[in-house]
Amino acid sequence: SFHIGESKKVRGYLPEFLRPENLRKYVEIMDCLARQQIVTEWTPGREVKALPLARKHTFALACQLFMSIDDPEQIARLANSFARVSAGLLAVPIDFPGTIFNRAIKAANMIRYELLPIIKKRRDLMAENKEMETRDLLRHLILSTDQDGRFMTEMEIADKILHLLVASHDTTSTVITFVVFYLADYPHVYKEVLKGNSSSSYIGFPWTTEQMEILKSKGPEKVLSFEDIQKMRYSRNVVNEVLRLSPPAPGAFKHVIRDFTYEGFTIPTGWKAHWSVFSTHQNPKYFPNPKKFDPARFEGSGPMPFSFVPFGGGPRMCPGAEFARLVILSFIHNLVTRFKWEKLIPDEKVKFDPSPIPVNGLPIRLVPHKC
Repeated sequence: SFHIGESKKVRGYLPEFLRPENLRKYVEIMDCLARQQIVTEWTPGREVKALPLARKHTFALACQLFMSIDDPEQIARLANSFARVSAGLLAVPIDFPGTIFNRAIKAANMIRYELLPIIKKRRDLMAENKEMETRDLLRHLILSTDQDGRFMTEMEIADKILHLLVASHDTTSTVITFVVFYLADYPHVYKEVLKGNSSSSYIGFPWTTEQMEILKSKGPEKVLSFEDIQKMRYSRNVVNEVLRLSPPAPGAFKHVIRDFTYEGFTIPTGWKAHWSVFSTHQNPKYFPNPKKFDPARFEGSGPMPFSFVPFGGGPRMCPGAEFARLVILSFIHNLVTRFKWEKLIPDEKVKFDPSPIPVNGLPIRLVPHKC
């Protein structure tokens, strides 16, 4: 379990990892890994399943940025164990051999013990000043102390990394999958993501630059920069609309600290209240015609405060929101500048587990752009 005290500790060490100057450096790694996977595994002319490939990409990226792990075999071992952990997150908590919950516990322990020698080796190198300068999460965790000046043990660090893998992996890969999902359904949106539209405007300025123009301005071999990501205004709106219609997190529980009344119901102190992201995003008071896919909702000042809450809101808002957007936008840049695509199951159903996922993994067929 991960209680409130642990959550506060996480928020204590994440800001260093997510500082703006560090985010700038991560964009290059995000771009390189996205390019590498798309070139090797998103093969045109045959069936490609977007969901498992998105999961594979986000997990490999987390291994690289969290712990500087880039060995494919080691990443594959960790990913196999992590899949069993994910499957057990909402399982009935019966720790009996053969149950999903029991398999998840065993898999979590396997991940911890795979990470322990990595953590110890890094700590030893840092103590001897032999470590090459890295800015990954592991370095920040090793250097972090609590309010009494105590450093974390290797097992505590492994626990924190496992928690952050759980928190970041499925959510980000879900958003990437549904960007692919909606761009297949709305060709005019795909076109604007790819080429922009000189007849449109954004915050009063005509914009003509989106993904293809960004690519042309850099050349095919140069990596994306943080500044390039900032130019992806329309693409960011598309990602926000995907987050509105298919939020990866269904909501969260809040601890009631004082009695309050809501629509005639009194909620007493000490109770847990669940707020729903999905129903908030479907409220026609804030999002007219809420079922319509419309990235223009996010132009100008955008939605009212606390009406768009895919990452939560207030002091407990997800600290990794901008990090996630960088991952998503860097991946979409590499995909749309190479291919257009079509769904192989046009009416594929979506289930919730608890994130929304296409039941067949979103099989698509990629078509390369003509030169």
